[in-house]
Amino acid sequence: KLSRAELAHQLSGIVAEILVEQKIQLNQREQRDLVTLLLNDMLGLGPLEPLLADDTVNDIMVNGARQVYVERRGKLELTDATFRDNAHVMSIATRIVSGIGRRIDESTPLVDARLPDGSRVNIIIPPLAIDGPSISIRKFSKKTIDLDVMAKQDNISRAMATVLKVASRCQLNILISGGTGSGKTTLLNALSQMIDTDERIVTIEDAAELQLQQPHVVRLETRPANLEGRGEITMRDLVKNALRMRPDRIILGEIRGAEAIDMLQAMNTGHDGSLGTIHANRPREALTRLENMVGMSGINLPSRAVRTQIAAAVNMILQVSRMRDGVRRVTSITEVVGMEGDVITTQELFSYKFEGEGADGKLRGNFETSGLRPYFTPRAEYYGLDRLLLEAIG
Repeated sequence: KLSRAELAHQLSGIVAEILVEQKIQLNQREQRDLVTLLLNDMLGLGPLEPLLADDTVNDIMVNGARQVYVERRGKLELTDATFRDNAHVMSIATRIVSGIGRRIDESTPLVDARLPDGSRVNIIIPPLAIDGPSISIRKFSKKTIDLDVMAKQDNISRAMATVLKVASRCQLNILISGGTGSGKTTLLNALSQMIDTDERIVTIEDAAELQLQQPHVVRLETRPANLEGRGEITMRDLVKNALRMRPDRIILGEIRGAEAIDMLQAMNTGHDGSLGTIHANRPREALTRLENMVGMSGINLPSRAVRTQIAAAVNMILQVSRMRDGVRRVTSITEVVGMEGDVITTQELFSYKFEGEGADGKLRGNFETSGLRPYFTPRAEYYGLDRLLLEAIG
């Protein structure tokens, strides 16, 4: 219950005494480092504390006691951080999950959790993880990234930023598609900043990590089953419940199962401007995955009916990729136009064209506009944004 400063003061005295008893010679700086190590172990996450404090680190990956990797600027590197043994890793893992009222042991060897600052954590332990407990931390970004910042960082072009701002303002239903660690949540946060402050937003996630700036946000989080296998609350339960909460927009952290059908129904029943992310490598693949997920719900609908519903619900797909130079780029902005026969028709408004590699290892390329008139132009006109949109498309 002591504050960190008080505890440090008391520990310093005890450490000094023990050093004298054991006849160990340490200078002042070494003593201070030793006290910091002890404090990190007692109050924080032990050897991971310096990595959590390092703003250049995006991801921390612990593979057993001896191997800790981090991702910096899109590249993986091995750190010199180590744990004493697997029991040390387990004690840190237990501290993380007990903080949010969950448990990790042989009966529940897989846990999704989050740190007090909002960082997302996944923990898997033996017997499922063979070489010792594994902890993966996706750090919570302290600086909020908006579409203008993304344009400066070359994640998107200025014209794309304008089109995305207009799309968000016009309350289009947008699906963000991409691989693991490609920056889907970052883009989702950036898009959400264009939502009006007077709208009621309900967010649904496995581990709450969205940083919404609006005042009227209700955050919902799933819950795993207890030891008896009861009490599980799934994404699907939360989406159904969200519909009874009079939301203006529903934001789904990740669509990956039967909740897809409820989300589509929500998008089709007046919850315009809803956002969600999905794991897929291409926009067309995202639509196929969505169709497959509807099949998981156990509702037997003919594929044409499912596609018609998808075409009516989803207005735009943004494809995000982490490229081999470590930079995350929006490689495609694709509109869902409608149906032709049994096929969902789309048109690409922007795409990234790779042109080569610079001397600094950075990829060279251009964000190119297709020059096609956006299908949602009449809607932009209704919001008084049609001229801005057409100028950006060029």
